[in-house]
Amino acid sequence: MERKKVLVAMSGGVDSSVAAYLLKKQGYETVGMTMCFGIQIDHSSKQRCCGTEAINDARQVCSVLGIPHYVSDYSKPLKEKVINRFIRSYLSGKTPNPCMDCNRYLKFEMLLDYAKYLGFDYFATGHYAKILKTGSGYVLAKAKDVKKDQSYFLYVIKKENLSRIKFPLGDYQKADIRKIAEDAGLPVAQKEESQDICFLDDNYRDFIKTAKSAQMLPGLVIDKKGNVLGEHQGVANFTIGQRKGLCISFNEPLFVINIDAVKNLIIVGTKDDLKAGGLVLKDINLLVDKMPHEANVKIRYQASETPCSIKMFKRIARVIFDKPQESVSPGQSAVFYEGDVVLGGGIISNKII
Repeated sequence: MERKKVLVAMSGGVDSSVAAYLLKKQGYETVGMTMCFGIQIDHSSKQRCCGTEAINDARQVCSVLGIPHYVSDYSKPLKEKVINRFIRSYLSGKTPNPCMDCNRYLKFEMLLDYAKYLGFDYFATGHYAKILKTGSGYVLAKAKDVKKDQSYFLYVIKKENLSRIKFPLGDYQKADIRKIAEDAGLPVAQKEESQDICFLDDNYRDFIKTAKSAQMLPGLVIDKKGNVLGEHQGVANFTIGQRKGLCISFNEPLFVINIDAVKNLIIVGTKDDLKAGGLVLKDINLLVDKMPHEANVKIRYQASETPCSIKMFKRIARVIFDKPQESVSPGQSAVFYEGDVVLGGGIISNKII
C-alpha cells in the first residue's frame, strides 16, 4: 500500500525536528520545509526560528533523518501579512499577536495550501497540541504538556483543514522531546528555545519607530474623567495594563486602561479600573459546528481560563465573564474551550465595562 506523504514545517528547533523524526518513524513519507523570512539581526545572540542558522540546522536534521529538505522564500508574505499588520495595530492603539498572524496566514494557509498543491496527504508542525477524531469529525485539543500547550495560538486553523494536519508532539512532555532528540542523534537536541517574535530584537517600540509608515505623534495622558495628567510620545508606546513609563506623579499607582488612537489619548486609572465585565470579539473562527452559550475563555496566552456566557452574531460575539477580568486588550485574541477542546476564538475588538 502506498505510504501517506507529510510535509513538515521545520524551524530548525528541537520540536519541529522531533516532529519530523516521529512521523518518519510512524511510516510516513516525510519531507521537511523551512520558510525563509530573510531576517538578519546579526548583533543579537538570541535563537531565531527563521534566520540562516535555523535553516542550516533544519537541513542538518533532515540529513540525519535521511529525508528531503526544501527552503521557500516567505519574506514578502511575512512583511505583508504579519509585520505590516503588527505595526498598524500598535499605531491604532491595539496590542497585536504576530505569532497568531503567522499561523493564520503563513503556516496554516499558505504553507498548508502549498502542501496540498504538491500532493501531500498531511501537513505537520512541532506545535504542542492535538487533533482528535470524534464521531462527528475532527477537533483541536490541548496538549498533554499543559505548560507547553499551544492550542491558544491554533484556533485560527480552518475547521475543514483539521483532518489534513498532524501535531506529533501532542502526547509528549517537553522533557520527552529532548530525550527523543538525543537518542535519535539529532544535532539540535540541546538547542535553546527561540524567542517568540522572530523579526524583533528586544524593543518593539524601537522597531516601530524605524518603520516608514509610523507616525509617532505626541499627545495627552488623561484620567477617565478627562483631566490632563501628562503627555505621551505616541500611542504605540503603550499597552493596556502598562504601569511603567507613564511619567506621572500620583498618590496611587496608575495603569493604562484605554487607548484612543483617533483622539491620540492615553487614558489611565487605578488597578480596579483595569477590570472588565466582558468583551466584544470580531473575526470569529469556529472549530465546532455551533458555539455553546457557555464556555471557558482565555483572553491571552498566559491567562487562566475563566467561565463566560457567549452570544453570537455571525462572526462577532459578545462575551460576559462570570467574574471581571483585568487587562482586556483590543488586538489580542480570546479563545474558547470546553474541557480540553478548542471551540474557536476571535480578535478582541473592545471591552465591556
